[in-house]
Order: sequence, then C-alpha cells, then structure tokens
Amino acid sequence: MSLITEYRAAEDAIRQLKKKLEVLADDPALLAEMEFEERLRALMGEYSKSLRDIIKLLAPEKIVLTHDTMPMRKRRATKVYRHPDSGEIVETKGGNHKLLKAWKQQYGAETVESWLER
Repeated sequence: MSLITEYRAAEDAIRQLKKKLEVLADDPALLAEMEFEERLRALMGEYSKSLRDIIKLLAPEKIVLTHDTMPMRKRRATKVYRHPDSGEIVETKGGNHKLLKAWKQQYGAETVESWLER
C-alpha cells in the first residue's frame, strides 16, 4: 500500500469516527451515564472511598481476586529419578532439568519415567 493510499484510508477512518462520536454525544443514555459517573466520583471523593470500597459494599461476593486474596497454587512435588546403571540421582520439581532432558533424549521418555522413585 502506498503512503498516499494509507493516508487517505486514515483520513476516511477519522471522518467515520468523528461522525460516530457526534451521534454518541447526542445520545441521552450516554449523557445520563456520564452524569452518573461524575456524581458518583464526586461522592466517592467526598467520602474518601475507592471503587474497590464501593464493590465491597454493594457486592462482596463479586470481589476481584488480587495477589493477596488469590488462592495459592498447589506446590509441585519433588520427583527423584535414579539412573539404574550409573546410580546418578536427579531431584526436580519440573521437567526442565538439564540431565533429565539428556536422559530422555538418550533413553526415551518412557524409560526415564520408569526410573522415577518418588
């Protein structure tokens, strides 16, 4: 696409958005919502309350989970693999261990999983 074509397409998009904005600006429902938001924010400021406080007050069961209130993820169990020939031991909580990956590549994943002790 040439620059002039791209420029004209952007101009056209701006014109369409301006028309949509004009239509929305005259919508009584939008004006009512904007007035409500303005009054609500003023009232929140008057009482030093945040949106989170309002949500807790009106719908305590709908509180958004934050870092502090989120349930903890179950911890991964430590897996211990013992190489049957060399006796080497690998302890890992995930499958991203360098030696474990090398074993799986050399002996196959099913064989290495059979070496799992716990």
